[in-house]
Amino acid sequence: MSPPIVRSLREQIREHIVEGIVSGRWQPGERIVERRIAVELSVSQTPVREALRELEALRLIESVPNKGVRVRALAAADLEEIYPVRAGLEQMAAELAAERLARDVSELSPEVAALYEADRLADAEAQVGHTVAFHRALVRAAGNSVLLHTWESLGIEVWTALSIRWLGTRQRSYAEEHQELVDAFTRRDPEIGRLVKEHVLNCAPRA
Repeated sequence: MSPPIVRSLREQIREHIVEGIVSGRWQPGERIVERRIAVELSVSQTPVREALRELEALRLIESVPNKGVRVRALAAADLEEIYPVRAGLEQMAAELAAERLARDVSELSPEVAALYEADRLADAEAQVGHTVAFHRALVRAAGNSVLLHTWESLGIEVWTALSIRWLGTRQRSYAEEHQELVDAFTRRDPEIGRLVKEHVLNCAPRA
């Protein structure tokens, strides 16, 4: 059993803000008040400021002179830019992980099973969570810490959630599409890198 993931205070605050943006608590163009978040979470303003800097680097928020920090008004074009980068990273990960996953796909299969249930219930939150967990497991299976860190730095979960919830990006079946990738690993498909790359690109929202 894997040890529980211990998140830093900054990461917890970042997740709190992201959830607020994705859920609609903070609308595009609305101001996010650093001091208010610190009071609400009973923390100092320093880790809140650090979390906001990270989200600004992800282009989810922006600092407006004399107006503070606001949620960016994102469009499909903003989201489109992330997918070619992500696709290239996951293509590389798939090629590096191919032999390992051909022998054992137990890290991927539980997420596919969960996606079948999420699809049945049309549970968007579960679809986001298990889709991201599947792709994170795939990248982790490559055994390259630099690759994993780079992938994580893209804020994949945030962009996936925004694609689905804000822009209505939908796949024909989250479970079936990911099962096809599992099957490709199992049969040692020599085109697995290309298949993964195309899968990611096909998830990108269209402007």
